[in-house]
Amino acid sequence: MDDWFERSPFIGFLPWLIYWVVADGPSTWMFGAVCAVIATLIMGVSAGFAGVRLLDVVTVVFFTGVTVAGLLLGHQDGDWMDTYATTLSSGVLAVMALVSLAFEPFTAQYAPPAAPREPWEEAAFRRTNQVLTLMWGLVFALIAVLGYLAATAPATVHLTKAVIPVVVIVGAVGMTRAYPKRAREAALRQTS
Repeated sequence: MDDWFERSPFIGFLPWLIYWVVADGPSTWMFGAVCAVIATLIMGVSAGFAGVRLLDVVTVVFFTGVTVAGLLLGHQDGDWMDTYATTLSSGVLAVMALVSLAFEPFTAQYAPPAAPREPWEEAAFRRTNQVLTLMWGLVFALIAVLGYLAATAPATVHLTKAVIPVVVIVGAVGMTRAYPKRAREAALRQTS
């Protein structure tokens, strides 16, 4: 279980999931942000387990910023967050994922530790994480757009804030679990 905890990006997304669930109603975004910060701290930001990861840093900075903004703006001025909480939070995750492609794809930080790899394995590993990180970046960008549609076209809220995001996230989780093995097997066949 400890190995899974160290490597699972789901653990890093847990505060975001808590925020999306709690901040889904009117005037609950600040409470959702506080819950997300507390969840992040309880989980130890995974720093004690596998080192500081980009997702952990973005999580702490974002939710601390949202909490401070909520305290400074007050309840009345926070109405824009009631409307755009999903758009803003998903947009931040999309930017984090896509920017990480220029350095180290954030999904690589969750890969199991391994012995030194052959050159072909290093290339396959990097490419696999680029694909997965790009996929997650696009998933988050789509959810941000869907959050905006839900805010501007309330009749679509059931589809844009519940059905489509859940289907897309479930599909992305499935790909995250299946794709690395298939990519490694394909790279191995090419070297044979």
